[in-house]
Amino acid sequence: MATTPQPKQPSPELIFDTLNAYQRTRALRAGIDLNLFTAIGEGAATAADLARKLKVPERGARILADYLVVIGMLNKQGGHYGLTLDSAKFLDRRSPAYLGTAANFLNSRELESHFDDLAAAVRKGGSVTSGTIEPESPIWVEFARAMVPMIAMPAEFIAGVVGADSGAPWKVLDIAAGHGMFGITLARHNPNAKIVGQDWANVLEVAKENAQKAGVASRYQTIPGSAFDVDFGGGYDLVLLTNFLHHFDVPTCEKLLRKVHAALKPGGRAVTLEFVPNEDRVSPPTPASFSLMMLGSTPAGDAYTFAELDGMFRNAGFKGSQAHSMPGPETVIVSAA
Repeated sequence: MATTPQPKQPSPELIFDTLNAYQRTRALRAGIDLNLFTAIGEGAATAADLARKLKVPERGARILADYLVVIGMLNKQGGHYGLTLDSAKFLDRRSPAYLGTAANFLNSRELESHFDDLAAAVRKGGSVTSGTIEPESPIWVEFARAMVPMIAMPAEFIAGVVGADSGAPWKVLDIAAGHGMFGITLARHNPNAKIVGQDWANVLEVAKENAQKAGVASRYQTIPGSAFDVDFGGGYDLVLLTNFLHHFDVPTCEKLLRKVHAALKPGGRAVTLEFVPNEDRVSPPTPASFSLMMLGSTPAGDAYTFAELDGMFRNAGFKGSQAHSMPGPETVIVSAA
């Protein structure tokens, strides 16, 4: 006998889970801080194993590990824990792609504090604090030191898109360079590329350290100061704009892009890395959600659609832009001068 499908009933489950979602963040951070993922990768498979390895009570190890299973960070079968594909690659300290240091920036109190009163930011239409664009903000030094592992994949992707292995004698400007790894990656691929990193002076110290470690310091120069105020010079083959435009409103972006256009050689290219939502602004989830990050942490920033970004570049004198999809939540956009 066929059963009649029952209509979906209202449920408070999503509301309950969302109000408790801070626990997801804290559980992941606890797993990182305790080296739980590395311990499992090294063979600590049960709660008792983890307790011995981490030197914590078994109850604590069990409850944390079970919760990490619930939220998809671990697997569990027959009382034995295992790493997922993602946690094995990104959360085991032995992995070259380890991303645990990113928590030092993404969960920093300075960044989280911008969301203490999000309703106030909605009422204002932007951050109720000075936000993350305050001159010489120490948060960007933390960003530069913490986020390098997360940058490796997009930096390599950009190097491939622009043809860095060609060995052409490039002059490259890296705006808001931070850790410097985008320009440094191009320099590693292209021995004839000279990189100019621009950022606040305190942040550029980190970029210079990274250039030294990568063996490209002799081809790495810096311009300290605000991207809106300093003299870029000219004759650039490439200008990198990685994770920068989203901090500002459209008129401010276009002002900067006109300056970028003037700094490029004829036929030069601007390379942008951004969280780019679809036109509906609610998909894909991660790029679409990034607008909220900008609402809380900047006065007027946003996650812009491709059409909006292309329009900014065209208004600044560029011929047009091409989007390149890559693994992960961001998109590379190459704009021709």
